[in-house]
Amino acid sequence: MHNLLHPSTSMFIPIGFGLAMALIDAFVLSGIKAEHIGSIKSPFFMIIPTLVYALQPWIFRMSLDFSTLTVMNLLWDLISDILVTAIGLWWFGETLSGPKKFGIVLSFVSILS
Repeated sequence: MHNLLHPSTSMFIPIGFGLAMALIDAFVLSGIKAEHIGSIKSPFFMIIPTLVYALQPWIFRMSLDFSTLTVMNLLWDLISDILVTAIGLWWFGETLSGPKKFGIVLSFVSILS
């Protein structure tokens, strides 16, 4: 790990990488959901998510220059979980039963602890 940046600014770089990977998740998963429900009608659409997801390992590899595997994976997962859950609930109007809501709360607690 080669972190030559000033410590006060270097903590934001892993968050930036986590955000970049989470935004890819949000974009791709939203597109797949839209295609699934018929909002996107193209037999070739699934090529786009496949190609976009091919970038993930390269971005993740670059992020390891600034943080550890564990930290980067947690940042990516946490930010992605928040974004994709929000998109599912507010953009696509998905609903959750009580136990599923509790499960989401527990998943966020497990990531944060």
